[in-house]
Amino acid sequence: MAKSVQSRGIPTELSLEQFRQFVLPHLTVGRRGPAPKLSLHAVFNYILKLLYLGCQWKELPIAKDAEGRPEIHYTRIYGAFRRWQAGGCFDIIFTVVVLRLHQSSLLDVTIIHGDGTTTAAKKGWPQHRYQRPQEDQGR
Repeated sequence: MAKSVQSRGIPTELSLEQFRQFVLPHLTVGRRGPAPKLSLHAVFNYILKLLYLGCQWKELPIAKDAEGRPEIHYTRIYGAFRRWQAGGCFDIIFTVVVLRLHQSSLLDVTIIHGDGTTTAAKKGWPQHRYQRPQEDQGR
């Protein structure tokens, strides 16, 4: 019988230790204004959950506080996502994690599946289908 390969699912939540080690050094953090009520760790985990679920921002399941209100509004999470995306934080995090996996010989490229963005494709329909017949040209 063939040896089964143990696979891990897509992470939808990072522990505080994982967040501090892999993510926090690469996030842009505001320097002015009041301190956020919810930690960056919690906001990042909400973003991971949204990416995994593929739902709309307003449909993101957000935990309730002691008074029964959502602990954060979805627009705050979206704002953090856009700020980190514009700053290139997600690209840096991805690059650093893949580099660490490669340096540790833990990167198994046999199980990586691309999304097709580098797949060569033909552009449009053949031109001859849309050209007028030769005898009609020039009349």
